Amino acid sequence: MSERLVVIGGDAAGMSAASQARRLKKPEELEIVAFERGTFTSFSACGIPYWVGGDVEERDDLIARTPEAHRERAIDVRMRTEVVEIDARQRRVRSRDLASGTEEWTTYDKLVIATGARPVRPDLPGIDAPGVHGVQTLDDGQALIDTLTKTKGRRAVVIGAGYIGVEMAEALLHRGYEVTVVNRGQEPMSTLDPDMGRLVHEAMTGMGITMVNDAEVTKILTGDDGRARAVATDDREFPADVVVLGIGVRPETALARDAGLPLGEHGGLLTDLGMRVRGPVADGAIWAGGDCVEVLNLVSGREQHIALGTHANKHGQVIGSNVGGGYATFPGVVGTAVSKVCDLEIARTGLREKDARAAGLQYVAVTIESTSRAGYYPGAALMTVKMLAERRTGRLLGTQIVGREGAGKRVDVAAVALTARMTVEQMTALDLGYAPPFSPVWDPVLVAARKAVTAVRSGGA
Repeated sequence: MSERLVVIGGDAAGMSAASQARRLKKPEELEIVAFERGTFTSFSACGIPYWVGGDVEERDDLIARTPEAHRERAIDVRMRTEVVEIDARQRRVRSRDLASGTEEWTTYDKLVIATGARPVRPDLPGIDAPGVHGVQTLDDGQALIDTLTKTKGRRAVVIGAGYIGVEMAEALLHRGYEVTVVNRGQEPMSTLDPDMGRLVHEAMTGMGITMVNDAEVTKILTGDDGRARAVATDDREFPADVVVLGIGVRPETALARDAGLPLGEHGGLLTDLGMRVRGPVADGAIWAGGDCVEVLNLVSGREQHIALGTHANKHGQVIGSNVGGGYATFPGVVGTAVSKVCDLEIARTGLREKDARAAGLQYVAVTIESTSRAGYYPGAALMTVKMLAERRTGRLLGTQIVGREGAGKRVDVAAVALTARMTVEQMTALDLGYAPPFSPVWDPVLVAARKAVTAVRSGGA
């Protein structure tokens, strides 16, 4: 007898789940219906800043699979259709066609919630004025590009200095704008410790970006034409011909909350290792993945919310395998992320100092400076590596890297070490690749590990 799988959300997690389930189950065994309120499926939101900045030429380059391609694989994708209610008791969802306004109920045997995350959009005067843009979807990206093309002025203000904020600052710089970043934090990139964030601050200033830290935006000022003309804080105004919001995202879980499904401390859905939603309301028939869930941090042992396409696609593969009759688990994350601003590479994995303190861990922290290649080889670039290790045991707790070309992806060595629960002393014996064009004799990550070993020994049991 055929079953029906309903998927809410047509991007990474949702369509990965649908596609994997289809690989395992034929259409006569499993009917798949996917609802997407937007106009695109399976696109790379992470690539939007690079499209806006001109590194990616065409919007369609960011689309992995169109609705038509999914339909060819017997996945009934219903575009511009929003699910407005989940009735878990009756195992059905209520959807609304956004063009006609008509509504209907669709029953399910199995349900996947992949509603993603919503951008933080503070309730400020002027926040909805023309010229103020978020960058969550391809439609958002196109709207921003249209504004940049039409706008005569060349002043841009980015609100927020997280990943999206710094990436959008780069994109606007590439387009010839004078860029100001207004940040409520002590330093940009709050995913780093402040001392490492300071390096990002100094580098961005050197690129010609005006950094304003410890500043709370109070309103968007508008001109006589109603368009944004400036961003105001308590004591200053920053002229703007365009304003970009890069404040971050929160899990989009209003539907799940209203259905009585369990949410975590950060507002994301709670699932088991197989990505099945916990609790009696879900009744074993609901899975969730992507930016709307919380995941286990393998280092701290705590649940956290991380909005990354890498995780979303893995969640989808796990869900699709389990829904399709196979078996897979998602054990958790170590919190690895990498980004860049122009030629500056920024990477982190594991815990920051405040994360370690919040988890009740005692630690040592060390910082070293090294180069991406042998110092005598042309193109060797400086990088700074910060490493945290647990006091007494020497277990690696986290690594942060800021530097030029060749710095960012070195964080993957630390990510593997964290996953394997290695000590910093064990790390010093890692057999990493070496040749002068690629690394000094002692790779910067191993130099940091050696210094951490010394700190652990002197820190004592």
